[in-house]
Amino acid sequence: MTKFGDVVAEFASRGLIHDSTDRQALSQRSTSGQMAAYVGFDPTSDSLHAGNLLGQISLRRFQMLGHRPIVLAGGATGMVGDPSGRSEERNLLDADTLAANVANIKMQLERLLDFDTGPNQATLVDNADWTRDVPVLDFLRDVGKHITVNQMMAKDSVKSRLADENGLSYTEFSYMLLQANDFRHLCEFHDCEMQMGGSDQWGNITAGIDLIRKRLGRGAYGLTWPLLTKSDGTKFGKTADGAVWLDAKKTSPYQFR
Repeated sequence: MTKFGDVVAEFASRGLIHDSTDRQALSQRSTSGQMAAYVGFDPTSDSLHAGNLLGQISLRRFQMLGHRPIVLAGGATGMVGDPSGRSEERNLLDADTLAANVANIKMQLERLLDFDTGPNQATLVDNADWTRDVPVLDFLRDVGKHITVNQMMAKDSVKSRLADENGLSYTEFSYMLLQANDFRHLCEFHDCEMQMGGSDQWGNITAGIDLIRKRLGRGAYGLTWPLLTKSDGTKFGKTADGAVWLDAKKTSPYQFR
């Protein structure tokens, strides 16, 4: 009989839990049988960076516990941009550039995750596949009606951007709806029960859990880890100063001798 590892015990022992849904329930679920969880990466660059490394490592540890990791490439959400942890709006990329970035990122993910056929092989999905052709009226009816503006306004990243003179565009404000719908889609069609991410994703994750409960009538789990930050307390990112890329052509390993 296959034994599945305790996600809570493993992650807590490594200091990788910042927020989570009911820990006891998640612990019991993860040891009772195989489960699937996903982490999303927006392909707004042709390389992942140091801030993404915790996500990759966490998915690998999840896979080593016997569970099934799902990697989501944000071909759709990458065209919008997540406002979390940002003081200004991202530059929007075209579909061809995003597709090329997804291909490069998959090669980096394959260094840690096992995508070979097996009982807990990793799966790579692109949210553009189920988002690009959805009519806006259908999206507002099927997703928007289930998430309140109050819930979206309570998010720290939204509050900080609204207080800034540059404000927040509706494009970025709608990001939470898109990510919540990703979780709902993966739960419905890939039996994905948990979303993981950095602590700045907690509001997006709980929005997805609520949408799953309302649309599918089932429960789901969420877990975040502390952000990897620089010496000044800001998080590692793609566009922030001092980005550390996982591609040796963009950031040479010899910079860290």
